[in-house]
Amino acid sequence: MYVPITPSFLGVRHCESVDVQPILPYIEWTYFFHAWRVTGNFKGIERMCNCESCRQQFLSRFPLADHEKASAAWRLFHDAREMLGRLVTENRLKLSSALCFWEARSDDEAILFFDEGKEVLRLPMLRQQHPSEREEYCFSLSDFVSPKKDYVGLFCVSVAGAQALSDEYRKAGDDYSSILVESVSDRLVEAYSEWLHRQVRQHIWGYAPEENLSMEEVRKGRYQGIRPAIGYPSMPDQSLIFDVGRILHLDKIGVELTENGAMRPNSSICGLYISHPQSNYFMVGKIGEDQLAEYAMKRGKTVDEMRRWLSCVL
Repeated sequence: MYVPITPSFLGVRHCESVDVQPILPYIEWTYFFHAWRVTGNFKGIERMCNCESCRQQFLSRFPLADHEKASAAWRLFHDAREMLGRLVTENRLKLSSALCFWEARSDDEAILFFDEGKEVLRLPMLRQQHPSEREEYCFSLSDFVSPKKDYVGLFCVSVAGAQALSDEYRKAGDDYSSILVESVSDRLVEAYSEWLHRQVRQHIWGYAPEENLSMEEVRKGRYQGIRPAIGYPSMPDQSLIFDVGRILHLDKIGVELTENGAMRPNSSICGLYISHPQSNYFMVGKIGEDQLAEYAMKRGKTVDEMRRWLSCVL
């Protein structure tokens, strides 16, 4: 039986100055190429330098007929690394985070957060509509939180500064560099999220202090616990960002929310930390009108309001 581990602190903490260097190895370049709609075998590309030997090794992964496309991907990768180097060298980036840990418990399909016994937040969750190929059960994130006593974390990580450089390139008519800056920044905030989650598991929450995983194992998610992000498949209701943002005081790390629930800076991620060993990621899938109505009631909103926020799963 799993016994919840008490985090090293309860409440909210902010960090407005994080060193970027330890985070760089966590960048997953495969998703960078996906963002540029480039497909191929990019495993281990982060270990390749810009020499001819590495270039030929990379090209050898592709059929001869695709070498022109592969060469373009190789140039894109090194343009991105040079851009990232410029952002770091010129100290253009500001990495910030907000972390919060509360006592928590599940109540039906909701996760409840408590501060000194007082309920401070209730987050209704949607249930998976069809089990994945590996499971026979339809999950809700609330299933991974004890109905008695547990702990759940809230987090936001943000990378600011890249947008200003992107705007400079756009004003100069260099759309390629402008988009490159934004896509590099998006990869960096994902790496920041991965890096911080590891610090949480091993030290800050400390429920997996003996974890000793390679970078490849980390990228494959072979660790205990999950960090589902708001707006992602396990938690598609983007309006939850307003409830979580209120608790995290996102303004203290320079993150603003638009009326549509988008975060500014764009390179920001907000979500939950759940520690249960059996927790996993899943897609909620398409829900019916009856589920929409029930969820709207739990959120204290009208069906029409929730229809707007859940259009991606209707």
